[in-house]
Amino acid sequence: MTAVLPARPDTPRPAAPRLPRVVGDLEVPLVTGGRVPYANLDLAASAPALCAVADHVATLLPYYASVHRGAGYASQVCTSVLERARDTVARFVGARADDVVVFTRNTTDALNLLAGCVPGGVLCLDVEHHANLLAWRSAGHRVLRSAGTVERTLDDLRAALAAEPTALLAVTGASNVTGEVLPLERVAALAHAAGARVVVDAAQLAPHRRIDIAAAGVDYLALSGHKLYAPYGAGALVGRRDWLDVAAPHLAGGGAVRRVATTPAGTAEVTWAPAPHRHEAGTHVLGAAALAQACRTLDGVLDAAGPAHERALLDRLTDGLAALPRVRPLRIWPDSTDRVAVLSFVVDGVPAGLVAAHLSAEHGVGVRDGKFCAHPLLDRLPGAADGAVRASLGLGTTASDVDRLVEAVRSLVTHGPRWTYGVVDGRWAPTPDPRDHDPLGLGPSRALAAAGCGE
Repeated sequence: MTAVLPARPDTPRPAAPRLPRVVGDLEVPLVTGGRVPYANLDLAASAPALCAVADHVATLLPYYASVHRGAGYASQVCTSVLERARDTVARFVGARADDVVVFTRNTTDALNLLAGCVPGGVLCLDVEHHANLLAWRSAGHRVLRSAGTVERTLDDLRAALAAEPTALLAVTGASNVTGEVLPLERVAALAHAAGARVVVDAAQLAPHRRIDIAAAGVDYLALSGHKLYAPYGAGALVGRRDWLDVAAPHLAGGGAVRRVATTPAGTAEVTWAPAPHRHEAGTHVLGAAALAQACRTLDGVLDAAGPAHERALLDRLTDGLAALPRVRPLRIWPDSTDRVAVLSFVVDGVPAGLVAAHLSAEHGVGVRDGKFCAHPLLDRLPGAADGAVRASLGLGTTASDVDRLVEAVRSLVTHGPRWTYGVVDGRWAPTPDPRDHDPLGLGPSRALAAAGCGE
């Protein structure tokens, strides 16, 4: 018989991993007077910069110079930073050894780049963000209405792929409306069985989960830095090289070429570079460096600490809203058990824009309202045809942020708003709005003034 010794009470336990910090400490004014810490629950739209990312960019700025074509020391440093960033992003998403990383402006730019490379038809679901719905319109595009469960949706995708030759299946990694996640390995397998490739819009998935495109069998992946805590103007398309090497350049100019000459007829004769440079005319080194630093910083928390933190907050938010009358969360697939920290809801009898304006003006809570660039999906979700409210959480979100949102919605459905609101230039806003909307002192905006929006 083997003796089982009790654990020593003084045995040190491993410390819980610390979550990386985001740039924050922002206080915002309320229409009722005073200021409160800002509860930013709109991370699915744009996430604040990680402190490590902001520090990295500040360190790089003194070296800022051109890349690839400069002989100066600063230029060589920036070239090294850019190419190391490419390697970092590839490792972060589990790319294959022969995959290519093309730096873009964002997910939308990456998907439009790929759309110019696809040698055939494209199939996608109607649950997609417009970036993954509209990019393919010139490529023999088909849109399949999602079924009411994950299993039926996969069956319908399989049937649609078998019914018509398709070069590419384009799917969301996580819904930007509900946070629900499709099983990407199964999606890739059914696409490959039909002779199609798969691209994943990972704008909402990458900030929350470990991604391994090689293991999942995903052919292409697109992501945005501004959703990955690196809001410095860069994104990436990662995937198989062959389509990218033969397609027309996404933008013509700069380093996209190997040689340019004029012909006797007065035309330009061009030899284009292979990918990635073929599609990177005008590369943004600071954005690429910021994106890579975000990947390095998140790499240590996406397997455990980050998802656990967000799951606890999402459960807290879900339970809190479920206890309120007239509040209904939105779901695409009720059988889905996998979600990232995004939750959208409607309040019966209260316009979504009014809910959002109330949360901001009276409680200092930032959310998104409307149809979230996913019009076909919102049009068919119950009660959401005129828009919904979305709360999206992340590394910088706290339990008190979630509780403030729940209590603000409770106050609204129980007592109504304390301030008056109206529709101003198509959006709900406090009337009047005594808050200063120019805290940086930039002066009046001609565009806002022309639209009837005073500052």
